[in-house]
Amino acid sequence: MSYFSRLSKAFEGAPILPLTGTSRYAIISDCHRGDGSSGDNFLKNQNLYFTALSYYFNHGFSYIELGDGDELWENRRMEQIIEIHSNVFWLMARFYEQGRLYLLYGNHDMEKHSCHYGSKKCASFFCTDSQCIRPLFPDLVFHEGIILQNPSTGNSLHLTHGHQADLLNSSLWLLSRFLVRYLWRPVEHFGVLDPTSAAKNYSRKDHTEKRLSHYAKANHLCLITGHTHRPRLDPASPFYINSGSCVHPRCITCLEIEDGWLSLIKWSVNVKEDRTLFVERSILSSCDLFTLFPL
Repeated sequence: MSYFSRLSKAFEGAPILPLTGTSRYAIISDCHRGDGSSGDNFLKNQNLYFTALSYYFNHGFSYIELGDGDELWENRRMEQIIEIHSNVFWLMARFYEQGRLYLLYGNHDMEKHSCHYGSKKCASFFCTDSQCIRPLFPDLVFHEGIILQNPSTGNSLHLTHGHQADLLNSSLWLLSRFLVRYLWRPVEHFGVLDPTSAAKNYSRKDHTEKRLSHYAKANHLCLITGHTHRPRLDPASPFYINSGSCVHPRCITCLEIEDGWLSLIKWSVNVKEDRTLFVERSILSSCDLFTLFPL
């Protein structure tokens, strides 16, 4: 199966969410939440992520996670990830309770493709604040793709993780998981980068992004992905858009849809003149969706 076919298959039967001038969506990818050990790449930015997610909850955004939310190649137990990052899952559960949570799976959490994964692994969690077991998202189905579509015009944005453009991380994901889990993770501590990773291998990153861009242009659609960890929103060429990741060295990046605008956002720690630290939300790039198609 070609990467064109794999990407197209991601949108077959995909949920269609409304996209209007009043829609509010926060799109985040590649959190890679881990087990709290030294190999947990999410740890360094967990406070930034929680701050951003709290902002989006309080401002009425729906939360869309584009895959690789949890690191299930290096870690075997989803229950342990939920326990370690219980504050994050508590907040995600609040989105779920209000019908504002949509989760996709990527190559590093491909196990979530099972329709029973939510009921088996994400039914409940132990809330440290209330010291009791609380519902998480037991009936949630993880999707491979989501379409944001204007109900009047039919114009749409197509969202998926993006690993479909890479054979090693899609059809051969079991082999890649084996290599990461038993070979590359142990030697990563010595500075050896994983050659199977589109996020760490720049030639593979470039190759994957060229394929994603080619697919979007060939099909005349706006494609939003993660996977490569490289944020991208070019208003002059808005066919292929990337939300970035939550594991950048000093920040997290994401996409916002609000008031008809699509914006690439950076959340980072900055310093005030009185030398106190604060979390800053800054706009890196933005695109008026009305110029792409009428909402």
